[in-house]
Amino acid sequence: MDKVWLVTGATSGFGRAITEAAVAAGDVVVATARRPAALGDLVAAHPDRVEALPLDVTDAAAVTETVAGVVARHGRIDVLVNNAGRTHVGAFEETTQEELRDLFEVHVFGPAALTRAVLPHMRERRSGAIVQLSSFGGQTSFAGFAAYSATKFALEGMSVALADEVRDLGITVLVVEPGAFRTGLFANGSTSTPLPAYEAKVGPTRRMVETGDGTQPGDPAKAAAAILAALDADRPPLRLPLGGDGVDAILAHLDTTRAELHAWEKVARATAFDA
Repeated sequence: MDKVWLVTGATSGFGRAITEAAVAAGDVVVATARRPAALGDLVAAHPDRVEALPLDVTDAAAVTETVAGVVARHGRIDVLVNNAGRTHVGAFEETTQEELRDLFEVHVFGPAALTRAVLPHMRERRSGAIVQLSSFGGQTSFAGFAAYSATKFALEGMSVALADEVRDLGITVLVVEPGAFRTGLFANGSTSTPLPAYEAKVGPTRRMVETGDGTQPGDPAKAAAAILAALDADRPPLRLPLGGDGVDAILAHLDTTRAELHAWEKVARATAFDA
């Protein structure tokens, strides 16, 4: 049976690549975006396979209405892809509370609302998959990405618990952790007002984002193919790093974490009450 996908942020990058890959596999995709007119070419080419809808993932009422409408029209949602997102650059001190909250709305509360809306339908059918577009920045971080990584860490923590809760209900959770891909992410973001004290650390990150779009090594089409392959596997992974840079960053982070844990293990273990 053809799958029914609900993909957010589908006009470009991973969202569009996943939409195209799913359609090529013979599936139906409800592709959402804040400006769905940009999906007109896909709808025209596959009128029976692609439905484009407007959706702001930070609008909880619209999320509920959209999911209910998709289920009413198509009977089910087999795969939810929480892809909508943007980047933000700023040192922690530079990042305002409003900037931080806005990013959490897009990267955490939006996906949470969508996931919560699809779960009853997936539970009833005891089938379904939820794909969370995170980043290698969901496991590690560096100067300038405090806010961005905070949201991705939160998304991953939520998703790991969710995976444990729904595994026995026939529902798969896949956390995707890309490195740098040519998705337009760098062109769709915001920047905190710089403070001179952080220029040496955050300046290079800011310039990388400002000038790096279009030069990233990752191919979104290949990422989409990897995501579809992971979902079709007999034992899908919980986490799927993508890109050599993403894999290298996570491996380096794990090595550093293990080394530090071993160095402080004796101290850490000596904190129990005396027998």
